[in-house]
Amino acid sequence: MSGGAHALAAERKDCLDSPATHWSDARVTLATFVTSEPFSVGETITLGEREARHIRVLRLAVGARLGLRDGRGMLATAVLVRLAKRHAAVTVEHADMREPPSAVHLLLPVADRDRMMWLAEKATELGVSSWRPVLWKRSRSVQPRGEGPTFTRKVAARMEAALEQSRGTWMPIAYPDALPERAIAATPDGLRLLLDLQGVPIARVLNDALAGESEAASGHSPPVIIVVGPEGGLEPSELSELREAGFRTVSLGRTILRFETAAVAALAVVRSFQMAVSPSGGDASSGVIDG
Repeated sequence: MSGGAHALAAERKDCLDSPATHWSDARVTLATFVTSEPFSVGETITLGEREARHIRVLRLAVGARLGLRDGRGMLATAVLVRLAKRHAAVTVEHADMREPPSAVHLLLPVADRDRMMWLAEKATELGVSSWRPVLWKRSRSVQPRGEGPTFTRKVAARMEAALEQSRGTWMPIAYPDALPERAIAATPDGLRLLLDLQGVPIARVLNDALAGESEAASGHSPPVIIVVGPEGGLEPSELSELREAGFRTVSLGRTILRFETAAVAALAVVRSFQMAVSPSGGDASSGVIDG
């Protein structure tokens, strides 16, 4: 293989990890990128080195159309106007704002970092609104565990890729890990659920709570907060603290689930109920957590 072919092969491999995916509609498939830079129709914005590399791998030339999203509800189509080695420039042609889905906030345990990373991806695909790792007492015995600023940045990068893959429009807020007291204090008002094998079936609670709230709030579903404890369970004092804060114990079935399985199952069930009571998926008040 020639040197040039080696370089192209390496670029093709690198593009698997690039912040881009393909956005399809009935007419065209567009390479789509998430950018933190605000954009509006007529503006020219700059994409970084990784995006420029991916554009070259796709053999796109000046004049090609791309997709953009900002992770805060804005979607756009743009035209490539300049391509250099370390950056690309695109001009926005059309932009459209999407409402946020009804809010679902996840409080997960600080746990095995690989399994937390997997959950970050799947939770994003399911449209979780925010992610808060909690350092429960039994979290401290896990090694290697996912915590600290570097891990939080890796989680955000995985979420960005998952947002593109799932064609979502709203990036979850990835909060840093916190002690239970801080995490509970920062939780917004809403339907507070604690996953527990001995709890009431989650479908029963959601049916009663969301249907009633939907009627009172003109079709909008209230925020839902899901707490998933560590493997081995929560300490009695932690359970008491959550109950005093208004969390209701709910069950997903009769078997013991790993934390990431429980979180994904709960998110899917909640999203399904929210869509049933609020088909548009929008919510005028997302119940943002106090960071």
